[in-house]
Parts: sequence; structure tokens; C-alpha cells
Amino acid sequence: MTIGSIAVRYATALLEYANELKVADKVYRESLQLKESFLSIPELRMAMNNPLLEPAKKATLIEQAVGTGMTAEFKRFVQLVLDQKRENLLLFMVTSYIGLYRKQENISVGSLITATEPSPAVVERIRRMVMNETKGTAEFTTQVNPDILGGFIFQLGTYRLDARVAHQMNLVKKQFIEKNRRVV
Repeated sequence: MTIGSIAVRYATALLEYANELKVADKVYRESLQLKESFLSIPELRMAMNNPLLEPAKKATLIEQAVGTGMTAEFKRFVQLVLDQKRENLLLFMVTSYIGLYRKQENISVGSLITATEPSPAVVERIRRMVMNETKGTAEFTTQVNPDILGGFIFQLGTYRLDARVAHQMNLVKKQFIEKNRRVV
């Protein structure tokens, strides 16, 4: 079996279990936190891949990575993963769970990049627009990048809206050059 199919099977089982017990949203938040910990703390990934580290210590590390108040259901899932010696695939499992949960709950994920910090009112307005279009909820990150000079870049799934001032100026420049070639 491939890594992806193993991860999806475990994630699907976790989602079904969490749905039965009506804790899927809590497990989702815990999965997001664990994924963030895996990505920001390389030592955690190394610990999960270390065959000499005891499963109890690995469970403690995972609990610390998730934070306080880990649900009993997620603890049980982690224990199952450790018992089956699949802890090296845990990052893939929680990533798969996040994707499955987002699909189930119709959650759109995107990003907004601006030249200056956007006001909370603007961010909320964009979130409401996305929610109206997708008939679901929206999760997106905001990022400030002064290099874009002005305007914004909004990405939602595969859709990308590039409204940077520099991009618009390049489009005008290309149009101007193209028109001048025809005149000559």
C-alpha cells in the first residue's frame, strides 16, 4: 500500500468516528494544530521517525504539540496509530483528515496578499463574498508583502485574482507596446 492510501484510510476512519461522536470540528482544530507543529518543528517529525523512542514518549510529544484539552477521540486515534507503528505517517493522516473535513463541510481555503495590513472590515467583507459564492465557509490567511506596491493578490483554490498595481502597469505597458508595433 502507498503512503497516500494508508493516510486516507486512517483519515477517513477518524472522520467517520468523529462524526459519530459529533466531535469532528474539535478533531479538525486539533489536526490543524498538529499539522502546524509538524511543519514548524522539524524535531517532532524526527522524533516520530525514530524507532528507538518509546511510543509513550511519542504520545506525550504529540499531546504537547496539539496543546491543552486534546479530545479523548483524538488521543485514541493517536494511540491506534502508535500501536500500529504508523507514527511516521501521522502528518499525512492529519493532512488527509483536514482535506476530508473541509470537503465535508464545504470549507474553501485561500490567501490574501496585500501591500499593507488590511483592515478587519475588509477581510470580513471578502470572507462574506466568498461564503456567498461558494455557499460554504471560508478560511484564508492574510499576508503583507510591500513588494507588490499596491493592490492585492487573492487566491481561492485554483482561482487567482491578481490586482497588484505592478501587474496592472505591466498589462498597460504590453498593450502600449503592442499598439505601437502596429503603427510602425
